[in-house]
Amino acid sequence: MSDPSALGHIRPWRHIERRQSRRIMVGAVPVGGDAPITVQSMTNTPTSDAGATIDQIRRLEEAGADIVRVSCPDEDSTAAFKTIAREARVPLVADIHFHYRRGVEAAQAGAACLRINPGNIGSPDRVREVIQAAKDHGCSMRIGVNAGSLEKELLEKYGEPCPEAMVESALNHARILQDHDFHEFKISVKASDPFLTVAAYHQLAEAIDCPLHVGVTEAGPLRTGTIKSSIAMGNLLWAGIGDTIRVSLAADPVEEIKVGFDILKSLGLRHRGVNIIACPSCARQGFDVISTVAVLEERLAHVSTPLSLSIIGCVVNGPGEALYTDVGFTGGGKGAGMVYLNGAIAFKQDNAGMIDRIVDLVEQKAAELDAARRTETAE
Repeated sequence: MSDPSALGHIRPWRHIERRQSRRIMVGAVPVGGDAPITVQSMTNTPTSDAGATIDQIRRLEEAGADIVRVSCPDEDSTAAFKTIAREARVPLVADIHFHYRRGVEAAQAGAACLRINPGNIGSPDRVREVIQAAKDHGCSMRIGVNAGSLEKELLEKYGEPCPEAMVESALNHARILQDHDFHEFKISVKASDPFLTVAAYHQLAEAIDCPLHVGVTEAGPLRTGTIKSSIAMGNLLWAGIGDTIRVSLAADPVEEIKVGFDILKSLGLRHRGVNIIACPSCARQGFDVISTVAVLEERLAHVSTPLSLSIIGCVVNGPGEALYTDVGFTGGGKGAGMVYLNGAIAFKQDNAGMIDRIVDLVEQKAAELDAARRTETAE
């Protein structure tokens, strides 16, 4: 029940056939091939302030980030990057725009990956210098194509940003890397328009076998940005397209990690933390579902073990949902409800002590699952 994707063999409508991409390494993290889809975010502190940037990276790590991107707009930033990279527990991607020298400096400072935009990095000679720095220092690279910064000649050719222009830009730049015998790269073709984003990625997925970094750029504030990203990224991931993702929100970067994992969890592609299944509540509810779920979400945020929890207000759907979750609570009457463990009725629980009891049960289940995984690994 903790891993519903494992039921794909008996529920074929749950199965997602991932696109076959080649694998690259971002530091010690594999991206592409059969590796898990990784979740990224990006710092928004001044990179030159190493302390503030390290603090934010630590919060992202605790939220589950696999990879973190750090912008390097100037020499002060790449100078601080060495300290930041040394302190980070996850690989860092140095974000490079306009000044190719920043890419060379970031590679020297410990970047695991260099993100460059072919529309603004400069001449082929400058790109070659960045490639050589990546080779010399064991960096991978990301070709980051954005609809808002396409090359002038492509805009003149196509008249506007379109999937064909974005893919042509990406493939042109990939050819430069390949001509220099550099193959440790991934590509993104992002737009703020979900339609354009999805169309570009579908075309790119057919044209090249490198890993794809998927996302909607400049998606917007937390709520609308999450919806827009979920529509586009859900479409792509369901089609098997995407090896690493970033949800770009005008919000705390930690929220990007949360939303990214939630998208992957919803598709059964990655599992981290407690997946809470809850009803929207109605007049039948035997307790205040909405406030209970809000408290549980906060109190269970520290649990990284993948498991499922159902919180349902009444017996219409509660018992049925509880059959497929690790821990469940269904509201009843007279101030009490029923607790389910591993899909079976366990005991009756007063509403008054419900939250504390559920937190205890989830933590116990997490410890049990962790111990079982350690035993399995040891064998």
